[in-house]
Amino acid sequence: MRSFLILLFVVFAGPAALSQNGNSEDAIRQAYETGDKALRAGNLAQAQTSFESVLRMLPEDVGARINLGVVFMREKKWTQALLYLKEAEKRAPNVTGIRLNIGLAEYHQGDYAAAIPPFESVLREEPASIQARHLLGLSYLFEERYREAATTLEPLWPSSNSNLTYLYSLAVAAGNAGLRDLEERSLARLLEVGKDSPLVHLLKGKAYLAREDFSGAIEEFQIAAQAESRLPLLHYNLGVAYRREGHLDKAREEFLIDSGIEPGVAFDYDQLGEIAYRNQQTKAAESYFRQAVRLDPRLGTSWFGLAKIYKQEKRFPEALDALARAGAIDPNSASVHYLRAQVLTELGRSEEAENELSIVRRLKAAGLDKLEKEVNGPSYHDPEFADHRSE
Repeated sequence: MRSFLILLFVVFAGPAALSQNGNSEDAIRQAYETGDKALRAGNLAQAQTSFESVLRMLPEDVGARINLGVVFMREKKWTQALLYLKEAEKRAPNVTGIRLNIGLAEYHQGDYAAAIPPFESVLREEPASIQARHLLGLSYLFEERYREAATTLEPLWPSSNSNLTYLYSLAVAAGNAGLRDLEERSLARLLEVGKDSPLVHLLKGKAYLAREDFSGAIEEFQIAAQAESRLPLLHYNLGVAYRREGHLDKAREEFLIDSGIEPGVAFDYDQLGEIAYRNQQTKAAESYFRQAVRLDPRLGTSWFGLAKIYKQEKRFPEALDALARAGAIDPNSASVHYLRAQVLTELGRSEEAENELSIVRRLKAAGLDKLEKEVNGPSYHDPEFADHRSE
């Protein structure tokens, strides 16, 4: 299922000034026109070459940087995109389209906390921006800032209350924020719009799952499966519900079914890896976790799972590498720091280990460990919105 309004905001800009380095106005204009045409046609390699040539002629040009950012966004190369977009923002801080693209790049690479400030700034300056409002609401939702998510998403009701995905996300935000009237209104409208369709039962089940009503979730998922068993992510969500109830064999079966329907969903392999690890099937667990991070390198739970296996097998350099990757995704994970302390102790690096333990004590007191919640189950990770394929 595709996310609502995840669109690239393409900014086609022209040269801000002519080069004083002997480059003619015609050469610069030609490079822009070639790049513009290539970008619109989807010829990203040609677009990149053209806009890079503009920067060689006009090193301070903003428009070329914006368009190079768009090129790399289209290629899902988020780090390179952000480099050019942030350079453009420094040179043109008042252009909201640049900040919207920065937020989009952060959002698509799963750094929702980093996406929030640019989306907030766009919405302050353009309160009518549907895209900025919806993406900001979803980013709040993923960061578990439920009340802010609900209050940000609710104003979209007049234009979006026939969109099932919108209604589902609003219901989840409202339910977790304790806004029961808004939750019930969203769910009622969800039923009204979707009737008795399998999709409605899937979304209702996910809403139950988000508020930890596992039996209600399983019932809704089973109804959906009877009508349309190949519905995207249906079996993944049913597997999550079974796993949260402790039925690991049933959960494993559902994740395997889902991976057969959609082999590119990293979350299935992440869950299969955790189940295999709990069943002491470390080779299978390692294989599943590796497949998960191949599909989505920002899946911190799989890097953490690999680190646990490597530590157990005394493969300490590999454990430290996996922990570094997990820690880059969730720097405030006490679980990552604690496991790193254990590995460092095994290596005889006691001073570094003690430093990690001091970080653990501070983070535990602050209660910031989101990765631990994902691994142990109290936090439901919904891939519908986090799926990076959903432009």
